Amino acid sequence: MATDTPPSVRQLVLYEVYVRNHSLAGTFSAVEADLPRIRAMGIDVVWLMPIHPIGRVRRKGTRGSPYAIVDYTQVNPEYGSRADFVRLVERAHALGLKVMIDVVYNHTAPDSPWVRDHPDWYHRDASGQPITTVPAWSDIIDLRPGDPALTRTLVDALKGWVKLGVDGFRCDVASIIPVDFWRQARREIAALKPGVIWLAESVHASFVEHRRRHGLTAYGDGEIHAAFDLSYDYDIWSLWEAAVDGALPLDHYLGALRLQDAIYPAHTVKMRCVENHDQPRIAARVPDRARRLAWTAFAAFNKGAFLIYAGQESEATRTPSLFELEPIAWRDYGLQPFLTRLAGLKKDPAQTQGQFTLLGAQPALTACWQSAAGGLFGVFNVAGAAGSIAIPLPDGDYLDALTEDHVPIRQGQMALPAGAHILRYEAPITATPGRSPLLDYAWQGGDA
Repeated sequence: MATDTPPSVRQLVLYEVYVRNHSLAGTFSAVEADLPRIRAMGIDVVWLMPIHPIGRVRRKGTRGSPYAIVDYTQVNPEYGSRADFVRLVERAHALGLKVMIDVVYNHTAPDSPWVRDHPDWYHRDASGQPITTVPAWSDIIDLRPGDPALTRTLVDALKGWVKLGVDGFRCDVASIIPVDFWRQARREIAALKPGVIWLAESVHASFVEHRRRHGLTAYGDGEIHAAFDLSYDYDIWSLWEAAVDGALPLDHYLGALRLQDAIYPAHTVKMRCVENHDQPRIAARVPDRARRLAWTAFAAFNKGAFLIYAGQESEATRTPSLFELEPIAWRDYGLQPFLTRLAGLKKDPAQTQGQFTLLGAQPALTACWQSAAGGLFGVFNVAGAAGSIAIPLPDGDYLDALTEDHVPIRQGQMALPAGAHILRYEAPITATPGRSPLLDYAWQGGDA
Protein backbone atom coordinates (compact mmCIF):
# COMPACT_ATOMS: atom_id res chain seq x y z
CA MET A 1 0.00 0.00 0.00
CA ALA A 2 1.05 3.60 -0.36
CA THR A 3 2.97 4.90 2.64
CA ASP A 4 0.16 7.30 3.56
CA THR A 5 -2.49 4.58 3.72
CA PRO A 6 -4.20 4.43 7.14
CA PRO A 7 -3.79 1.10 9.00
CA SER A 8 -7.60 0.82 9.20
CA VAL A 9 -7.63 -0.25 5.53
CA ARG A 10 -6.59 -3.70 6.80
CA GLN A 11 -9.98 -4.08 8.48
CA LEU A 12 -12.18 -2.96 5.58
CA VAL A 13 -15.10 -5.12 4.45
CA LEU A 14 -16.08 -4.44 0.85
CA TYR A 15 -19.22 -5.49 -1.02
CA GLU A 16 -19.17 -5.85 -4.80
CA VAL A 17 -22.30 -4.89 -6.76
CA TYR A 18 -23.05 -5.37 -10.45
CA VAL A 19 -25.87 -2.85 -10.87
CA ARG A 20 -27.34 -4.57 -13.93
CA ASN A 21 -27.80 -7.90 -12.17
CA HIS A 22 -28.25 -6.90 -8.54
CA SER A 23 -32.02 -6.70 -8.94
CA LEU A 24 -34.81 -7.34 -11.42
CA ALA A 25 -34.84 -3.60 -12.18
CA GLY A 26 -31.07 -3.37 -12.63
CA THR A 27 -30.93 0.28 -11.57
CA PHE A 28 -29.15 2.64 -9.18
CA SER A 29 -32.44 3.13 -7.34
CA ALA A 30 -32.78 -0.60 -6.70
CA VAL A 31 -29.25 -0.72 -5.27
CA GLU A 32 -30.06 2.30 -3.13
CA ALA A 33 -33.08 0.49 -1.69
CA ASP A 34 -30.83 -2.42 -0.67
CA LEU A 35 -28.22 -0.28 1.10
CA PRO A 36 -29.70 -0.58 4.63
CA ARG A 37 -29.48 -4.38 4.43
CA ILE A 38 -25.94 -4.19 3.07
CA ARG A 39 -24.87 -1.82 5.82
CA ALA A 40 -26.42 -4.09 8.46
CA MET A 41 -23.98 -6.80 7.37
CA GLY A 42 -21.09 -4.69 8.64
CA ILE A 43 -20.01 -3.53 5.18
CA ASP A 44 -17.73 -0.48 4.99
CA VAL A 45 -17.44 0.08 1.24
CA VAL A 46 -19.85 -0.65 -1.61
CA TRP A 47 -17.94 -1.22 -4.84
CA LEU A 48 -20.00 -0.63 -7.96
CA MET A 49 -18.75 -2.38 -11.06
CA PRO A 50 -18.47 0.00 -14.05
CA ILE A 51 -21.35 2.45 -14.17
CA HIS A 52 -20.52 4.10 -17.52
CA PRO A 53 -22.16 3.86 -20.97
CA ILE A 54 -21.29 0.66 -22.86
CA GLY A 55 -20.12 0.49 -26.46
CA ARG A 56 -22.11 -1.16 -29.24
CA VAL A 57 -19.40 -2.05 -31.74
CA ARG A 58 -18.19 -5.65 -31.28
CA ARG A 59 -20.43 -5.89 -28.24
CA LYS A 60 -20.39 -9.25 -26.46
CA GLY A 61 -23.80 -10.75 -25.75
CA THR A 62 -26.97 -8.72 -25.99
CA ARG A 63 -26.14 -6.13 -23.31
CA GLY A 64 -22.37 -5.81 -23.65
CA SER A 65 -19.65 -5.82 -21.03
CA PRO A 66 -19.57 -2.95 -18.53
CA TYR A 67 -15.79 -2.97 -19.08
CA ALA A 68 -16.23 -1.82 -22.72
CA ILE A 69 -16.78 1.88 -22.03
CA VAL A 70 -17.46 4.77 -24.42
CA ASP A 71 -17.51 7.68 -21.95
CA TYR A 72 -15.83 7.84 -18.54
CA THR A 73 -17.75 10.95 -17.47
CA GLN A 74 -21.34 9.69 -17.85
CA VAL A 75 -23.53 6.97 -16.36
CA ASN A 76 -25.10 4.08 -18.22
CA PRO A 77 -28.67 5.25 -18.96
CA GLU A 78 -29.90 1.70 -18.38
CA TYR A 79 -29.02 2.17 -14.71
CA GLY A 80 -30.70 5.54 -14.33
CA SER A 81 -29.63 9.16 -14.39
CA ARG A 82 -26.69 11.00 -12.88
CA ALA A 83 -29.13 12.33 -10.27
CA ASP A 84 -30.07 8.72 -9.40
CA PHE A 85 -26.39 7.90 -8.91
CA VAL A 86 -25.87 10.93 -6.68
CA ARG A 87 -28.87 9.91 -4.55
CA LEU A 88 -27.36 6.45 -4.16
CA VAL A 89 -24.09 7.97 -2.97
CA GLU A 90 -25.85 10.34 -0.58
CA ARG A 91 -27.95 7.52 0.87
CA ALA A 92 -24.83 5.40 1.32
CA HIS A 93 -23.08 8.22 3.16
CA ALA A 94 -26.10 8.75 5.40
CA LEU A 95 -25.84 5.09 6.39
CA GLY A 96 -22.09 5.31 7.06
CA LEU A 97 -21.07 3.54 3.85
CA LYS A 98 -18.41 4.60 1.38
CA VAL A 99 -18.91 4.18 -2.37
CA MET A 100 -16.19 2.90 -4.69
CA ILE A 101 -16.53 2.82 -8.48
CA ASP A 102 -14.67 0.82 -11.09
CA VAL A 103 -11.96 2.58 -13.10
CA VAL A 104 -11.26 0.96 -16.49
CA TYR A 105 -8.32 2.88 -17.89
CA ASN A 106 -6.51 0.22 -19.87
CA HIS A 107 -9.00 0.23 -22.75
CA THR A 108 -12.21 1.64 -24.22
CA ALA A 109 -14.97 0.33 -26.45
CA PRO A 110 -14.12 0.47 -30.19
CA ASP A 111 -16.81 3.13 -30.72
CA SER A 112 -15.44 5.59 -28.17
CA PRO A 113 -15.31 9.11 -29.66
CA TRP A 114 -11.60 9.09 -28.83
CA VAL A 115 -10.97 6.66 -31.70
CA ARG A 116 -11.96 9.47 -34.07
CA ASP A 117 -10.69 12.44 -32.11
CA HIS A 118 -7.49 11.02 -30.59
CA PRO A 119 -6.32 7.99 -32.58
CA ASP A 120 -2.81 8.47 -31.21
CA TRP A 121 -4.09 7.52 -27.75
CA TYR A 122 -4.44 3.86 -28.82
CA HIS A 123 -2.29 0.85 -29.51
CA ARG A 124 -2.43 0.33 -33.28
CA ASP A 125 -1.39 -2.35 -35.72
CA ALA A 126 0.82 -1.87 -38.79
CA SER A 127 -2.13 -0.54 -40.77
CA GLY A 128 -2.97 2.03 -38.11
CA GLN A 129 -6.06 0.28 -36.74
CA PRO A 130 -6.58 0.37 -32.95
CA ILE A 131 -6.14 -3.05 -31.35
CA THR A 132 -6.30 -4.94 -28.07
CA THR A 133 -3.15 -6.50 -26.65
CA VAL A 134 -5.28 -9.24 -25.05
CA PRO A 135 -7.00 -11.11 -27.92
CA ALA A 136 -9.64 -12.64 -25.62
CA TRP A 137 -10.88 -9.12 -24.90
CA SER A 138 -12.26 -8.72 -28.42
CA ASP A 139 -14.83 -6.06 -27.51
CA ILE A 140 -12.27 -3.43 -26.48
CA ILE A 141 -9.20 -1.61 -27.80
CA ASP A 142 -6.20 -0.66 -25.69
CA LEU A 143 -5.21 2.82 -24.69
CA ARG A 144 -1.52 3.64 -24.93
CA PRO A 145 -0.47 5.41 -21.73
CA GLY A 146 2.04 8.23 -21.59
CA ASP A 147 0.40 10.95 -23.66
CA PRO A 148 0.08 14.01 -21.35
CA ALA A 149 -3.29 14.96 -22.84
CA LEU A 150 -4.65 11.45 -22.21
CA THR A 151 -3.35 11.51 -18.66
CA ARG A 152 -4.97 14.86 -18.04
CA THR A 153 -8.30 13.65 -19.42
CA LEU A 154 -8.30 10.47 -17.33
CA VAL A 155 -7.35 12.17 -14.08
CA ASP A 156 -9.92 14.91 -14.63
CA ALA A 157 -12.59 12.24 -15.07
CA LEU A 158 -11.69 10.84 -11.64
CA LYS A 159 -11.92 14.29 -10.14
CA GLY A 160 -15.42 14.65 -11.55
CA TRP A 161 -16.60 11.53 -9.73
CA VAL A 162 -14.95 12.58 -6.48
CA LYS A 163 -16.84 15.87 -6.69
CA LEU A 164 -20.04 13.81 -6.88
CA GLY A 165 -19.12 12.09 -3.62
CA VAL A 166 -17.24 8.95 -4.71
CA ASP A 167 -14.93 7.67 -1.94
CA GLY A 168 -12.75 5.16 -3.76
CA PHE A 169 -11.64 3.58 -6.99
CA ARG A 170 -11.20 -0.07 -7.90
CA CYS A 171 -8.76 0.05 -10.78
CA ASP A 172 -9.23 -2.62 -13.42
CA VAL A 173 -6.05 -4.53 -14.46
CA ALA A 174 -4.06 -1.83 -12.67
CA SER A 175 -0.84 -3.80 -13.14
CA ILE A 176 -0.64 -3.05 -16.86
CA ILE A 177 -0.92 0.72 -16.51
CA PRO A 178 2.24 2.66 -15.57
CA VAL A 179 2.67 3.14 -11.84
CA ASP A 180 3.65 6.77 -12.49
CA PHE A 181 0.14 7.40 -13.81
CA TRP A 182 -1.43 5.99 -10.65
CA ARG A 183 0.95 8.02 -8.49
CA GLN A 184 -0.10 11.23 -10.23
CA ALA A 185 -3.77 10.34 -10.01
CA ARG A 186 -3.46 9.56 -6.31
CA ARG A 187 -1.67 12.86 -5.58
CA GLU A 188 -4.20 14.98 -7.43
CA ILE A 189 -7.21 13.22 -5.95
CA ALA A 190 -5.77 13.48 -2.43
CA ALA A 191 -5.44 17.24 -2.89
CA LEU A 192 -9.12 17.35 -3.76
CA LYS A 193 -10.39 14.83 -1.19
CA PRO A 194 -8.07 13.18 1.34
CA GLY A 195 -8.66 9.56 2.24
CA VAL A 196 -9.95 8.27 -1.10
CA ILE A 197 -9.41 4.48 -1.20
CA TRP A 198 -7.40 2.94 -4.06
CA LEU A 199 -7.84 -0.78 -4.80
CA ALA A 200 -5.67 -2.33 -7.51
CA GLU A 201 -6.82 -5.32 -9.46
CA SER A 202 -3.33 -6.73 -9.54
CA VAL A 203 -3.01 -9.67 -11.90
CA HIS A 204 -1.88 -13.29 -11.94
CA ALA A 205 1.87 -13.77 -11.97
CA SER A 206 1.54 -15.74 -15.22
CA PHE A 207 -0.11 -12.73 -16.89
CA VAL A 208 2.75 -10.45 -15.79
CA GLU A 209 5.29 -12.94 -17.13
CA HIS A 210 3.44 -13.33 -20.45
CA ARG A 211 3.22 -9.59 -21.09
CA ARG A 212 6.86 -8.97 -20.22
CA ARG A 213 7.92 -11.69 -22.64
CA HIS A 214 6.07 -9.85 -25.39
CA GLY A 215 7.45 -6.42 -24.56
CA LEU A 216 4.24 -5.16 -22.98
CA THR A 217 3.72 -3.21 -19.75
CA ALA A 218 3.26 -5.29 -16.60
CA TYR A 219 4.05 -4.42 -13.00
CA GLY A 220 4.42 -6.81 -10.11
CA ASP A 221 2.54 -6.37 -6.86
CA GLY A 222 5.61 -5.02 -5.10
CA GLU A 223 5.71 -2.17 -7.62
CA ILE A 224 2.06 -1.14 -7.70
CA HIS A 225 1.83 -0.87 -3.93
CA ALA A 226 3.65 2.43 -4.23
CA ALA A 227 0.39 3.95 -5.48
CA PHE A 228 -2.40 1.80 -4.01
CA ASP A 229 -3.91 1.16 -0.61
CA LEU A 230 -4.64 -2.49 -1.26
CA SER A 231 -4.48 -5.06 -4.02
CA TYR A 232 -5.91 -8.40 -5.09
CA ASP A 233 -4.16 -11.59 -4.00
CA TYR A 234 -4.10 -12.94 -7.53
CA ASP A 235 -0.35 -13.39 -7.14
CA ILE A 236 -1.11 -16.59 -5.21
CA TRP A 237 -4.70 -17.20 -6.38
CA SER A 238 -3.75 -20.27 -8.42
CA LEU A 239 -2.18 -21.79 -5.31
CA TRP A 240 -5.36 -21.12 -3.35
CA GLU A 241 -7.43 -22.78 -6.09
CA ALA A 242 -5.16 -25.81 -6.03
CA ALA A 243 -5.42 -26.03 -2.23
CA VAL A 244 -9.22 -25.81 -2.40
CA ASP A 245 -9.29 -28.57 -5.03
CA GLY A 246 -6.97 -30.77 -2.99
CA ALA A 247 -4.26 -30.63 -5.65
CA LEU A 248 -1.79 -28.78 -3.39
CA PRO A 249 -0.95 -29.49 0.26
CA LEU A 250 -2.42 -26.88 2.57
CA ASP A 251 0.96 -26.08 4.09
CA HIS A 252 2.16 -24.96 0.65
CA TYR A 253 -0.67 -22.45 0.49
CA LEU A 254 0.15 -21.16 3.97
CA GLY A 255 3.75 -20.91 2.86
CA ALA A 256 2.65 -18.70 -0.04
CA LEU A 257 0.78 -16.43 2.37
CA ARG A 258 3.90 -16.10 4.50
CA LEU A 259 5.95 -15.44 1.38
CA GLN A 260 3.71 -12.45 0.63
CA ASP A 261 4.66 -11.04 4.03
CA ALA A 262 8.34 -11.57 3.32
CA ILE A 263 8.71 -10.21 -0.23
CA TYR A 264 6.40 -7.18 -0.27
CA PRO A 265 6.79 -3.92 1.65
CA ALA A 266 5.79 -4.29 5.28
CA HIS A 267 2.86 -1.91 4.79
CA THR A 268 1.31 -4.02 1.99
CA VAL A 269 -2.40 -4.82 2.31
CA LYS A 270 -4.08 -7.60 0.36
CA MET A 271 -7.80 -7.94 -0.29
CA ARG A 272 -9.01 -11.46 0.46
CA CYS A 273 -12.05 -13.17 -1.04
CA VAL A 274 -13.39 -16.56 -2.08
CA GLU A 275 -15.30 -15.27 -5.11
CA ASN A 276 -15.75 -12.21 -7.30
CA HIS A 277 -17.25 -11.39 -10.69
CA ASP A 278 -14.31 -12.98 -12.55
CA GLN A 279 -14.19 -16.18 -10.48
CA PRO A 280 -16.56 -19.09 -9.81
CA ARG A 281 -18.93 -18.79 -6.89
CA ILE A 282 -17.55 -20.54 -3.82
CA ALA A 283 -20.85 -22.45 -3.56
CA ALA A 284 -20.15 -23.88 -7.03
CA ARG A 285 -16.44 -24.43 -6.44
CA VAL A 286 -16.95 -26.21 -3.09
CA PRO A 287 -20.24 -28.17 -2.97
CA ASP A 288 -19.57 -29.26 0.65
CA ARG A 289 -21.19 -26.44 2.64
CA ALA A 290 -19.11 -26.94 5.78
CA ARG A 291 -15.86 -26.76 3.81
CA ARG A 292 -16.84 -23.64 1.90
CA LEU A 293 -17.86 -21.92 5.13
CA ALA A 294 -14.44 -22.84 6.53
CA TRP A 295 -12.69 -21.30 3.51
CA THR A 296 -14.90 -18.20 3.73
CA ALA A 297 -14.19 -17.79 7.43
CA PHE A 298 -10.45 -18.13 6.83
CA ALA A 299 -10.51 -15.51 4.06
CA ALA A 300 -12.21 -13.07 6.43
CA PHE A 301 -9.96 -13.96 9.37
CA ASN A 302 -6.79 -13.68 7.30
CA LYS A 303 -4.72 -10.52 7.40
CA GLY A 304 -6.08 -7.93 4.97
CA ALA A 305 -9.37 -6.49 3.78
CA PHE A 306 -12.28 -8.84 2.99
CA LEU A 307 -14.54 -8.79 -0.08
CA ILE A 308 -18.09 -10.14 -0.29
CA TYR A 309 -19.59 -10.51 -3.77
CA ALA A 310 -23.33 -9.77 -3.94
CA GLY A 311 -25.23 -13.04 -3.92
CA GLN A 312 -22.72 -14.75 -1.65
CA GLU A 313 -25.08 -14.22 1.28
CA SER A 314 -27.69 -16.27 -0.60
CA GLU A 315 -25.13 -18.96 -1.45
CA ALA A 316 -25.63 -18.32 -5.15
CA THR A 317 -23.96 -20.89 -7.38
CA ARG A 318 -24.17 -18.99 -10.67
CA THR A 319 -21.83 -16.13 -11.53
CA PRO A 320 -23.95 -13.61 -13.47
CA SER A 321 -22.88 -13.06 -17.05
CA LEU A 322 -21.09 -9.80 -17.75
CA PHE A 323 -22.88 -9.58 -21.09
CA GLU A 324 -26.52 -10.40 -20.31
CA LEU A 325 -29.31 -9.49 -17.94
CA GLU A 326 -29.10 -12.26 -15.33
CA PRO A 327 -30.40 -11.01 -11.98
CA ILE A 328 -29.10 -12.71 -8.86
CA ALA A 329 -31.48 -15.39 -7.59
CA TRP A 330 -32.08 -13.93 -4.13
CA ARG A 331 -33.67 -17.12 -2.77
CA ASP A 332 -33.00 -16.03 0.79
CA TYR A 333 -30.19 -14.51 2.80
CA GLY A 334 -29.26 -17.66 4.67
CA LEU A 335 -25.54 -16.91 4.91
CA GLN A 336 -25.99 -13.27 5.87
CA PRO A 337 -25.75 -13.81 9.66
CA PHE A 338 -22.52 -15.78 9.20
CA LEU A 339 -20.98 -13.12 6.96
CA THR A 340 -22.15 -10.40 9.35
CA ARG A 341 -20.29 -12.06 12.22
CA LEU A 342 -17.16 -12.35 10.09
CA ALA A 343 -17.44 -8.68 9.15
CA GLY A 344 -17.81 -7.74 12.80
CA LEU A 345 -14.68 -9.65 13.74
CA LYS A 346 -12.63 -7.50 11.35
CA LYS A 347 -13.18 -4.67 13.88
CA ASP A 348 -12.43 -6.78 16.96
CA PRO A 349 -9.61 -5.30 19.11
CA ALA A 350 -7.65 -8.52 18.64
CA GLN A 351 -7.48 -7.73 14.92
CA THR A 352 -7.23 -3.95 15.05
CA GLN A 353 -4.53 -3.98 17.75
CA GLY A 354 -3.02 -7.44 17.55
CA GLN A 355 -0.56 -9.48 15.52
CA PHE A 356 -1.59 -12.16 13.05
CA THR A 357 0.17 -15.52 12.98
CA LEU A 358 -0.39 -18.46 10.64
CA LEU A 359 0.13 -21.51 12.83
CA GLY A 360 -0.43 -24.73 10.92
CA ALA A 361 -2.21 -26.63 8.17
CA GLN A 362 -2.80 -30.13 9.56
CA PRO A 363 -5.32 -31.47 10.19
CA ALA A 364 -6.91 -28.03 9.75
CA LEU A 365 -5.75 -24.49 9.07
CA THR A 366 -5.02 -22.67 12.32
CA ALA A 367 -4.14 -19.03 12.91
CA CYS A 368 -4.50 -16.45 15.64
CA TRP A 369 -4.79 -12.75 16.26
CA GLN A 370 -3.14 -11.84 19.55
CA SER A 371 -2.96 -8.56 21.43
CA ALA A 372 -2.04 -7.64 24.98
CA ALA A 373 -5.71 -7.91 25.96
CA GLY A 374 -6.19 -11.39 24.55
CA GLY A 375 -6.94 -12.81 21.18
CA LEU A 376 -8.86 -14.86 18.65
CA PHE A 377 -7.83 -18.41 17.76
CA GLY A 378 -9.16 -19.74 14.45
CA VAL A 379 -9.55 -23.36 13.40
CA PHE A 380 -10.67 -23.79 9.79
CA ASN A 381 -11.48 -27.34 8.72
CA VAL A 382 -11.11 -26.64 5.00
CA ALA A 383 -10.26 -30.27 4.19
CA GLY A 384 -13.25 -31.73 6.01
CA ALA A 385 -11.07 -33.81 8.34
CA ALA A 386 -12.52 -35.82 11.23
CA GLY A 387 -11.22 -36.31 14.76
CA SER A 388 -9.49 -33.83 17.03
CA ILE A 389 -6.74 -31.22 16.87
CA ALA A 390 -4.11 -30.06 19.36
CA ILE A 391 -4.74 -26.51 20.54
CA PRO A 392 -2.16 -24.36 22.44
CA LEU A 393 -4.79 -22.95 24.79
CA PRO A 394 -5.35 -23.91 28.44
CA ASP A 395 -8.09 -26.46 29.06
CA GLY A 396 -11.51 -24.95 29.47
CA ASP A 397 -14.66 -23.90 27.66
CA TYR A 398 -14.23 -21.17 25.04
CA LEU A 399 -16.77 -18.95 23.34
CA ASP A 400 -16.98 -19.47 19.58
CA ALA A 401 -17.35 -16.01 18.04
CA LEU A 402 -19.06 -17.52 14.99
CA THR A 403 -21.85 -19.35 16.82
CA GLU A 404 -21.67 -18.07 20.42
CA ASP A 405 -21.53 -21.70 21.50
CA HIS A 406 -19.07 -22.93 24.11
CA VAL A 407 -16.31 -25.18 22.77
CA PRO A 408 -14.47 -27.47 25.22
CA ILE A 409 -10.71 -28.01 25.16
CA ARG A 410 -9.58 -30.97 27.23
CA GLN A 411 -6.00 -32.17 27.65
CA GLY A 412 -4.92 -29.76 24.92
CA GLN A 413 -7.30 -31.28 22.38
CA MET A 414 -10.42 -29.97 20.67
CA ALA A 415 -12.85 -31.80 18.40
CA LEU A 416 -12.52 -30.56 14.83
CA PRO A 417 -15.41 -28.34 13.79
CA ALA A 418 -17.49 -29.26 10.76
CA GLY A 419 -16.55 -25.85 9.37
CA ALA A 420 -14.74 -23.34 11.56
CA HIS A 421 -14.34 -22.16 15.13
CA ILE A 422 -13.00 -18.76 16.14
CA LEU A 423 -12.34 -18.90 19.86
CA ARG A 424 -11.83 -15.96 22.20
CA TYR A 425 -9.07 -16.28 24.77
CA GLU A 426 -7.54 -13.97 27.36
CA ALA A 427 -4.11 -15.14 28.50
CA PRO A 428 -1.39 -14.69 25.87
CA ILE A 429 -0.19 -17.88 24.22
CA THR A 430 3.03 -18.81 22.47
CA ALA A 431 2.16 -18.33 18.81
CA THR A 432 4.90 -19.85 16.68
CA PRO A 433 4.43 -19.82 12.91
CA GLY A 434 4.04 -23.23 11.33
CA ARG A 435 6.69 -24.60 9.02
CA SER A 436 6.63 -23.04 5.58
CA PRO A 437 7.95 -25.01 2.58
CA LEU A 438 8.60 -21.68 0.84
CA LEU A 439 10.44 -20.11 3.78
CA ASP A 440 12.16 -23.19 5.15
CA TYR A 441 15.51 -22.06 6.40
CA ALA A 442 17.21 -21.70 9.75
CA TRP A 443 19.21 -18.52 10.29
CA GLN A 444 21.54 -19.05 13.21
CA GLY A 445 23.27 -15.69 13.20
CA GLY A 446 27.03 -15.44 13.33
CA ASP A 447 29.85 -13.08 12.59
CA ALA A 448 29.27 -10.24 10.19
